[in-house]
Amino acid sequence: MLDLRPWFALKSVPGVGNLIFRRLVEHFGSPQAVLNADKTSIEAIQGVSPRVAAAIVHQRKTAPADDRIDRQLESLHLKGYRLVTLTEAGYPPLLRQIPDPPPFLYVYGALPEAWLNIAVVGSRNATEYGATTTRRLVADLARQNVTIVSGMARGIDTVAHQAAIAAGGVTVAVLGTGLDCIYPRENTRLFHQMAEHGAVVSEFLPNSGPEAHHFPARNRIISGMSHGVLVVEATGRSGSLITARLAAEQNREVFAVPGNVNSFKSVGTHNLIKQGAKLVVHAGDILEEFEGGQFPGAPKGAPAAEVPMPPLTNAEAMVIGRLDVEPVHIDDLVRQLGIPAGRLAGLLLQLELKGLVHQSAGKCFSLVPGVAPQRLTQRKCNHEVTSE
Repeated sequence: MLDLRPWFALKSVPGVGNLIFRRLVEHFGSPQAVLNADKTSIEAIQGVSPRVAAAIVHQRKTAPADDRIDRQLESLHLKGYRLVTLTEAGYPPLLRQIPDPPPFLYVYGALPEAWLNIAVVGSRNATEYGATTTRRLVADLARQNVTIVSGMARGIDTVAHQAAIAAGGVTVAVLGTGLDCIYPRENTRLFHQMAEHGAVVSEFLPNSGPEAHHFPARNRIISGMSHGVLVVEATGRSGSLITARLAAEQNREVFAVPGNVNSFKSVGTHNLIKQGAKLVVHAGDILEEFEGGQFPGAPKGAPAAEVPMPPLTNAEAMVIGRLDVEPVHIDDLVRQLGIPAGRLAGLLLQLELKGLVHQSAGKCFSLVPGVAPQRLTQRKCNHEVTSE
């Protein structure tokens, strides 16, 4: 069993950041070997000052008498958390490739062994268009065994996690807090759901709060453990653009969903597309970038999952034909279809019950992700509108 005490001891030395920690362990072989080394040998490592080397030697002398590490480890065990270190097989392999990976991650749940990880990030104040588009794309990706990575923030992050779970997929949240500090608080239930359908991870001590500098650090992990980053809705100064920049620096793919050209919430994504990010309309736009979707473990030739198509009446098929993934107000549907509002409301209710239509705030309606209108109309019943 791996002795975690040296990992804690070395990480707690002032001046030993993630980059220096990595260099020390790569040179000496393990944290314990670092702590056992002499000051001269430690100073020889690039970036290690005499002061830091002296602090490491001092830590070797004081760590055995420090019982705080044992108390921390016992607390983690009682809460159902665990630690995954940089040298363990369970550590995210892509994350090891970045210059400053966390020496260890606090994990709640189980980190998946996925063929493809895609990060999905975006506005904390998502529009209905952004939320609906995220649900559709994430559902299709999750059904292709793609792990969805995000930051459990309000807006697009939360929608992405929820959509992955709803599609029976796997999702990982990377927090800008410790595991004991669920932020935002309204995601407490989602926090525990993700531990059952993937994992929640953090590099920060469990009791760490939402400090401003934590979130850019969190973003490098989101992009670092993913093959690509998809941005859905971002203003010109959105934090999601930091994640996209980090992804590019880490040699990851960057994807962006186009939005309304008149909306300030599309400025960031449109700028990304101008700078070379791939424009994404459907999940296939992402999957085709990864050897045609044929990574080891990827489903071979499996089409994007679609919602099962029940029989429809002519009237229901007519309504479906006017809907898309972008919400439409019921008054607009009344004008387009020429059906009385009460009658249309009943048809929309039936389509909701069949799992084909989603109602959002303000009496707006859209197709559920995975619904293909052209195939639905082929399954309609032979009832005339007037006969229902």
